Amino acid sequence: MITIIDYGMGNLGSIQNMFKRIKVASEVTSDLKKISQAKKILLPGVGAFDAAMERIENAGFLPVLNQKALEEKIPILGICLGMQLLTNSSEEGVRRGLGWINAKTIRFKLSDARLKVPHMGWNLVHTQNLSPLIDNLPEDPRFYFVHSYHVQCMDPFNVLTTTHYGISFHSVIQQNNIYGAQFHPEKSHKFGMKLLQNFAQL
Repeated sequence: MITIIDYGMGNLGSIQNMFKRIKVASEVTSDLKKISQAKKILLPGVGAFDAAMERIENAGFLPVLNQKALEEKIPILGICLGMQLLTNSSEEGVRRGLGWINAKTIRFKLSDARLKVPHMGWNLVHTQNLSPLIDNLPEDPRFYFVHSYHVQCMDPFNVLTTTHYGISFHSVIQQNNIYGAQFHPEKSHKFGMKLLQNFAQL
């Protein structure tokens, strides 16, 4: 069972539909008791960094999420903004992130005027470090991105894949049981299905 955290900022229906397609049980919840009993957690996110952290804190999610991530060490996957929340901070705001991965979230600064921000559309990912999360992806895996900010890890061992858009940025990251994907797997067809299947099997 995948527990999808509902804090009011995410494509919850699309994510749950993708899990249905790959025949993986999931539930969308904001119930602290259910979150405390979760075996795997998916942290979605669309929108602004500070607003997301404020909602997580105001809903009382932070202590239980820290317990699941850092003490119980269950598998946790943050996607899109959810990945950025795993970091220490973001240039988009002033609030502290979850700080589970030693990284920061920074705005795209592109010298090529032909490249627009946000980075939107399909793009390739290139493997840097092996992990069960990205095992056996289809050849030349490409995913659907929509983001104006990107994650920069302090330790290269946390970087599973990179993607190029004017610059090379970190598109899938990992710290032990904690994973992040900058793209939207629920919009990425067979590539996203495989990544979510891998997460379900961790």
